[in-house]
Amino acid sequence: MSLSRSPSPRRGGGWASPGLTTPYDSINGRASPRPGFNEFAFNAGPSNSNVTWASAKAKSEEINGYPSFSTQNNGFFSRHARQLSRKLPSFNLGGKKDYAEKEKLGRGRWASGRGSKVAPYLGRTIWRMRLRLLLLFALILAFVLFYVTRKLELSHLAKSLLTEPTALHQVYRRSPILGGGSNFVIILAANQGGGVMEWKGPREWAIERDSVKNKKKYAKKWGYDLEIVDMSTKKRYAHEWRESWEKVDTIRNCLRKYPKAEWYSTPRFPTSTFANRDVFRFWWLDLNTFVMEPSYSLQKHVFNDLAKNTYRDINVYNPLNISHPFMSEHLDVDARSAVGDGKPDSINLIVPQDCAGFNLGSFFIRRSAWTDRLLDVWWDPVGYEQKHMEWEHKEQDAFEHLYINQPWIRPHTAFIPQRKINSFPLGACAEKGEDPRIHYRESDRDFVVNMAGCEWGRDCWGEMYNFRELSNKLNRTPWEKFKDGISERFKALKAKPDATTPDQDTKKEGEGSK
Repeated sequence: MSLSRSPSPRRGGGWASPGLTTPYDSINGRASPRPGFNEFAFNAGPSNSNVTWASAKAKSEEINGYPSFSTQNNGFFSRHARQLSRKLPSFNLGGKKDYAEKEKLGRGRWASGRGSKVAPYLGRTIWRMRLRLLLLFALILAFVLFYVTRKLELSHLAKSLLTEPTALHQVYRRSPILGGGSNFVIILAANQGGGVMEWKGPREWAIERDSVKNKKKYAKKWGYDLEIVDMSTKKRYAHEWRESWEKVDTIRNCLRKYPKAEWYSTPRFPTSTFANRDVFRFWWLDLNTFVMEPSYSLQKHVFNDLAKNTYRDINVYNPLNISHPFMSEHLDVDARSAVGDGKPDSINLIVPQDCAGFNLGSFFIRRSAWTDRLLDVWWDPVGYEQKHMEWEHKEQDAFEHLYINQPWIRPHTAFIPQRKINSFPLGACAEKGEDPRIHYRESDRDFVVNMAGCEWGRDCWGEMYNFRELSNKLNRTPWEKFKDGISERFKALKAKPDATTPDQDTKKEGEGSK
């Protein structure tokens, strides 16, 4: 069934919109849709509202269409926008991209290259990792401040610990609470003002210069105190002066010079870095010694684990064949024990042994009531007057005598392997050849070498020079190793053209004879 006119939502015909209830002017006959009563009433007849379908359609397109520069597409740019856009240049730096749809990106528009995408990607990555990068920067800054910076404005404690500008890591190492370096004193006997027994020549001065420089460098690295004793100030004509007995008197003076140190029978923090807190130890070194490995600290090398690095029972290595322990019934349990009370904190003296017995070229002693008593007995003038002609090695033989005959000394004395702090060159103790317990080994990187007895038929300066050069070679930095490797390769390449093989020499001689 066909409709003669469009259906109307209103009863009796007509449209709700007043503009659409007016009949078409160009259509003959009855208009469609049929006007209603209200439209005629308000507009007073059809002649007052002459709106056609064409005008309504144009009005609708004007409202719902795309906005333009000028209304009703009458402007110049609206009419020629397509032609102008086609004539504009286009840029495409990212390579040709074929797209089916015209609205795809990269077609006729600016396409950036790959390089321009790197910066945004890096920026986003850095922003996501900003916390980790900030932490890394803080660690690098702390490392630089700890190892590179010099002392500018430090606390009163740091200024009291330091006598010259130094890096923060040296402040840490010297602190008695943290690194514990100030609890150690290195005692070095030197005749800086001239010899006592005889005048020193150029070689003797060179030995002293290298030895003192070596000890100063090591003490500064780890924050230790260095006490250099000038033996030339002693008066040979004094009644109490004993030639070659300076060690005992020097140690007594150092104990008085450093009175603030205290010793606790039990360390406060036995398993941490604070284990050496409030401990004051003195390390005696002869002038003919050389620290081969300055990277070894005394704490880590010896004192952090005394039970492992020392032994109390002399029967472990007993070149003097001393009977040990005492078996007298009137002695206490510790004196009759081979290891004393077995506690590392009861050790007051640490001595190495060479092929001939005790060696005092490098040994440790700490402040305690036992130490004061030992030094008083050791320096006893009565014993010196009676025995000094028999004791060839002076105070060393005197201590051996005390150890053998005095039971109270053994429970507080410990021994340390010779190569731990006092290795010998091959020229010392050479009667039985090389001894792995005594002689220095480069492969094991021994801590200290002692040119003991070099003044008796050996070249002290030659040995000191060789060990000094070896120490410098072993402790090169990675950059120094790299430079030395390049230099050695260059020398090897330079020497190759000059070198001739025996076959070439023989061939040249044969050609010359012809």
